Amino acid sequence: MRAAISKARRLIIKVGSALVTNDGAGLSETFIAECARQIAILHAQGREVVLVSSGAIAAGMQRLGWTRRPHEIHELQAAAAVGQMGLCQTYETCFAGHGLKTAQILLTHEDLADRTRYLNARSTLTTLLSLGVVPIINENDTVVTDEIKFGDNDTLGALVANLVEADALIILTDQRGLYSADPRKVPAATLISEGEAQDRRFETMAGGSGSTISKGGMITKIRAAQRAARSGAHTLIASGHESDVLPRLMTGEALGTLLHASASPMAARKQWLADHLQLAGSLTLDAGAEKALRSGRSLLPIGVTRVDGDFQRGAVVACRDADGAEIARGLVNYSSVEARRIARHGSSEIETLLGYINEEELIHRDNLVLL
Repeated sequence: MRAAISKARRLIIKVGSALVTNDGAGLSETFIAECARQIAILHAQGREVVLVSSGAIAAGMQRLGWTRRPHEIHELQAAAAVGQMGLCQTYETCFAGHGLKTAQILLTHEDLADRTRYLNARSTLTTLLSLGVVPIINENDTVVTDEIKFGDNDTLGALVANLVEADALIILTDQRGLYSADPRKVPAATLISEGEAQDRRFETMAGGSGSTISKGGMITKIRAAQRAARSGAHTLIASGHESDVLPRLMTGEALGTLLHASASPMAARKQWLADHLQLAGSLTLDAGAEKALRSGRSLLPIGVTRVDGDFQRGAVVACRDADGAEIARGLVNYSSVEARRIARHGSSEIETLLGYINEEELIHRDNLVLL
């Protein structure tokens, strides 16, 4: 299964606070520079990389002279606001040294729970990747509250893997990987080389947070791997202290712990679309559009004869044949009002009819599943 990592074209790489801040001593420019160098190597191999970076709160704590992570939400938000400035500047400088452009993206759980924001975030990320830019993602700690926060960036990394249909999630930490028991308490514990992400035994093997700076610990990484697996992405947990860890992983070298998924990203994503989303409306298709969908193409507005329901961009809608039978469902790129205006018209007419264009497709094939 290590070959699955070496063949991965789209990667989510998550780096933890302990690495980025040298265990809370302040931003580690040495580590960030090394991280940028290794990602530049992967980029030169033709791989697309999204970096999920912790460290804003820890960096802010150092700048503010705090030695312990605060518990009050407003103090955490203040630390994040202070630390985010230095974190972004350091990443930008280090990646620029390799001729790579970066982009900062701050997310909250609401951004991915709301379908319109979900599609907007996805479109932004895929566009950045197509432009050769390295997106750097963090939780928007300056505005997040307990009700909407991800809780840790391991979970955020898994959600981003689902968002962009990544092939693999690589979590770099200060541990070599998952052990059969907590190695800090059981010296005889052995490193788990690989296994199924959904194997529940791994949860009992995972220890807690290894430092006062980190929010999560190995248990959050195991749960992130389980979440990523449901969208088809393999997860690899490895030490960020290992020399050239990223290029070596891409050669298939047996470093860290590989937790593999049992489905491809697209198959898992379409399973999610088919089984877990409520329908907000429906689109009735002509015979030509039905044939196009069955041959694996996107739904264009010209093939829609009727729009039912009241929905917004990003809603899940049914696609029905002329007899009313549901043949597919997907995430729609336009609201019901917009869809009615552009139905039976070619994609080239969308901008004229609406005054703007979001996408050429009413539903992109990546966001559509046949039933």
